[in-house]
Amino acid sequence: MRATTDGGAGRARGRRARTGRPGWRRAFWLCLAGLLTGCGGWIGGGDGPPRHPIDPYSIPDAVPHPEPRSRLGNPASYVVNGHRYYVLASARGYVERGIASWYGTKFHGRRTSSGEPYDMYAMTAAHKTLPLPTYVRVTNLRNGRSVVVRVNDRGPFHPNRIIDLSWAAAAKLGILGHGTGLVEVRALDPRHPEQPRVRSAERHGPGVVPVAAGGARAPRIFLQLGAFVDRHNAERLQRRLQQRWPRVHIEAGISRGQRIYRVRLGPLRDVDEADRLTALIQDMGLEEPHVVID
Repeated sequence: MRATTDGGAGRARGRRARTGRPGWRRAFWLCLAGLLTGCGGWIGGGDGPPRHPIDPYSIPDAVPHPEPRSRLGNPASYVVNGHRYYVLASARGYVERGIASWYGTKFHGRRTSSGEPYDMYAMTAAHKTLPLPTYVRVTNLRNGRSVVVRVNDRGPFHPNRIIDLSWAAAAKLGILGHGTGLVEVRALDPRHPEQPRVRSAERHGPGVVPVAAGGARAPRIFLQLGAFVDRHNAERLQRRLQQRWPRVHIEAGISRGQRIYRVRLGPLRDVDEADRLTALIQDMGLEEPHVVID
């Protein structure tokens, strides 16, 4: 899941006052917690949901407002697992689609990269390159749910992941059961936060799955293996891989006013297949592919 940049544990900030909330929602989440905890390492590294989860729909979204950059967690660049990451000068215009993960009890109360204690009941997230803090709207591309979170941590450093959500955010988006979700992450201007163009998860209780905006088809997962200005170079890579993976194909497009040829593998069945193929491609000595959600 996530690599923490500070091994010191802060004092856990429990929310026991909320666990006493009566009613069917509490019963639902207690039952769900038991099911997830019994899945045996499904989230990895000893992480998981709270033993006594509260109703996540009682937790409001983060409210964007102007903040200075954190004194911590915003170097020009940093290195994790031998890979150098460059922190963006600004979040303006940032939008990306990819795979989200989440983190819970293992990191609850520990210091985040910004120095704040991680609170799995807060609407926060970790990102590798956005400035800390940044407010982003995260939309589940499979069910249309949308939340606003405050990015205050670094991660996730698992391949093929673009954002690590708090337990509360993941619960409201409906990705707890799978451990991952296909999402769009869009940076918000805290001075002029955009209005949601999809249905907010705030309005939906457990078991309610809103229809994706516009009735669009289900998102598809691809691995992008390279992008070339010269089509011959794209065809050379395609021939190298197509005997093993017939789904390798070339898509022509425009980037910054220039025609490019993208070599992609897919569509893939799910995140597990994307992870498995990523490992095989890297074993061939190729660069780590880029996940594309179409």
